[in-house]
Amino acid sequence: MGMFDFLRGPSIDEGVREYHDTEGAVLLDVRTPQEFAQGHVPGSVNVPLQELNRVTAVVPDPATPLFVYCQSGGRSGQAVGALQRAGYTTVKNIGGMGTYTGEVERS
Repeated sequence: MGMFDFLRGPSIDEGVREYHDTEGAVLLDVRTPQEFAQGHVPGSVNVPLQELNRVTAVVPDPATPLFVYCQSGGRSGQAVGALQRAGYTTVKNIGGMGTYTGEVERS
C-alpha cells in the first residue's frame, strides 16, 4: 500500500467481489445503453444515470444493497447521491469499467 493510494478511486474489482458476497445485492451500471452493450460486468443491470428515476421498477425495495459503477466513477458517484436521496439505504460507488480486470459480457 503506497502513500498516495487514497488518491485512487474505488476499486471496481473489489466492489464486484463484495457484490458477489452480499446476499440480495444488485449491481447497477449507470452508463448509456450503448456503453453497456459494448461491455459490462456479468449480472449487472443497466439503468442510465439520465433515467435513474426508473430504478424503482428494477429495484423496488430501498433496503436492497446497490453496487453502482459507470466508466470512470464520476457518474456512479452522482448516482449514489441521487439513490440515497431517493431513500436507498445501502448504496456503494464501486468505480468504473475503465479499471475493471474481470470477465466482460457484451449484449
